[in-house]
Parts: sequence; C-alpha cells; structure tokens
Amino acid sequence: MIDHRSRPRRRGAVLDSAIFRAAIDELGEVGYAQLTMERIAERAGASKASLYRRWPSRMELALDAVRHLAPDPASAPDTGSLRGDLLAWLRLSSGLLLGPAGEALRGLLGDALSDPERTRELRRLARGTGRAGIQELTGRAVARGEIDAAAVTPRRLDVAQSMLRHQFLVGGAPIPDPVLVEIVDEILVPLFHSHPNGTAYAPTMAR
Repeated sequence: MIDHRSRPRRRGAVLDSAIFRAAIDELGEVGYAQLTMERIAERAGASKASLYRRWPSRMELALDAVRHLAPDPASAPDTGSLRGDLLAWLRLSSGLLLGPAGEALRGLLGDALSDPERTRELRRLARGTGRAGIQELTGRAVARGEIDAAAVTPRRLDVAQSMLRHQFLVGGAPIPDPVLVEIVDEILVPLFHSHPNGTAYAPTMAR
C-alpha cells in the first residue's frame, strides 16, 4: 500500500484534481458498483480522511468528478445560431457519456432509485452543468434576437439533458447522431421559438 505521507503535501485545487482523476480512472476500471473511497484515496496518493472531509459519500465524490470532466458552460460552442449551438452541445454531452461519466450516471441512478433518501440526495447534488450549458446557449440566442427571453424557463432548460439521459439509459451509448438531430429539430428548436403560452416568436434576425 502506498504511504501518502511520503509524498509532497498537496492542497486545494491540486489535491482535488488528483482525487478527481483517481475517481474517474477507478470508474473506468471497476465501475461505480465497485467504487470505494479507499481505492480512490490510494490511487490519488491521498489520505482517506482528506476525501471524507470534502465528500461525505462516494455519490458526492463521483458527481463532482464527473462535473470536473464536463465542458465549461461558458466555453460552449458558438456557431452563430441556436440550432447549431444546441446540436454541438448535445454532441459534446453525448461523447462524455461514452466514458467513465456514463458509467457513473448508470451507477448513481441505480444506487439512488433503490433508496428514497439517496434519491433526494442525488437530486440535491445534481447542480446541472448541462442545464447551465443550455442556459448559456439560449442566453446568446436571446441577445441575438433569435428567441424571446420569455421562452427560456427553468423547466425548458432541463429538457435537453433529460432527453439525453433518457436516450442513454434506454438505448445506451453512443447515442446515434440522427437521434441528437431529431431532439434538436423536433423538440428543442420549436420549444425555444415559442412562448410559454404557445404562441410563436417572430425573431428580429433570419434563422
């Protein structure tokens, strides 16, 4: 067993990054079912106590590790149109599900759904990088005059990632690109081009 005390002392973001990398590597090798704080600590060259100070459970650590992998919403693709941006973002998100992030999602949901308390905890912890990405893209579209700000509601911001998760859990990965195109063209674009009352929005720019 590695003695973490013999290594240079790491703190803050440097230590967190090492722990996240170890968690992702463990997820890729053994899956969520076999993921343990002990194995992550050993792999990261950190003490188990340092993990538990930051993350009381493997659920919290796995979620943070996956968020660490996720694309930065502020750096979301800018194609010049809402359709192009949504399609590029969904392709990025879909690609992420091919690796350890997908394994974590399956495991987290399986772990949580068998226990109401864990289900509530998962909902609390899932802060939504995907939702933030869609908010960034729709905010750009509003600024361009492509859609109305009234069309961007909290519930609508959740639709893209909810559909992506559904496709992943039901059909597995990779999610076929034609399916992503259908989600964008048949659901997301019409949704954000209409007001919550059902009326269409006349953009100030050509789509």
